[in-house]
Amino acid sequence: SYSGGVTDDAPDSTALPDLLRLASADNFRDVAGDGYRTADGRTLRTGVFFRSNELQLTHEDAATIAGLGITAVYDLRESTEVEAHPDVEVPGARWHHVEVTGIPHGVGAELADPGDAEAAICDVYRRFVTDPASRAAFGTLLSGLATSTTAQLFHCTAGKDRTGWTAALLLRLAGVPEDVVVADYLRTNEIGLATRTKYLGLVAEHLGADRVPVFERIMVADPAYLAAADEAVATSYGDLGTYLRDGLGLDDATLEALRTRLVSGTAA
Repeated sequence: SYSGGVTDDAPDSTALPDLLRLASADNFRDVAGDGYRTADGRTLRTGVFFRSNELQLTHEDAATIAGLGITAVYDLRESTEVEAHPDVEVPGARWHHVEVTGIPHGVGAELADPGDAEAAICDVYRRFVTDPASRAAFGTLLSGLATSTTAQLFHCTAGKDRTGWTAALLLRLAGVPEDVVVADYLRTNEIGLATRTKYLGLVAEHLGADRVPVFERIMVADPAYLAAADEAVATSYGDLGTYLRDGLGLDDATLEALRTRLVSGTAA
């Protein structure tokens, strides 16, 4: 396993089920966790799909990712985010830009209180479902993952919202129990603690300590955010399967290909 560069103020990596932690991308992890189980007892395949925050990678971490056999990187960030912080190239991996609108730039500055911040992020998650361009992008991403035969990586800026929604869709499609899906989504709060603490410190320094609770709501994963997207799915499509088919344009063959990539063949 690889544990290089874990800082003293980062969570204890031995408490985490992942076998691999990166110093320069703290929210890099396997979508399958340590081999999550489906409701019918099958095991998810590790080493197939990976998720991350932005790839501001050290040379060592880029080499580590390349060593996993990843041949495609799907960057879900907006063009302005990509221009500000271009991905470091992963040797052997082709970069694909699949743009999804995330949290609007500078959104925290004008929000009055943590409740406003939570409402703003819930609105971002609803747009994952209701915005046609976002649906097209998620459809493109999942189609690409379905047709792949090698390890693939997708990411956004923090690796929690656009990436978190994608990972939740994949785990649900695989048949992972919902409590595991939510716990996996919330792991961003644990493994990204050092980065979040650093940025909240900058908020306190430059904007004032009173702004920290507002920005903290923006920077954390919260079940209410996932629930906002789920409610939009229920309202607009009735259920997840219809959203995947009619909303994202994924046919049954594509959905089955994703399941095949995600899940081992035998039930326990």
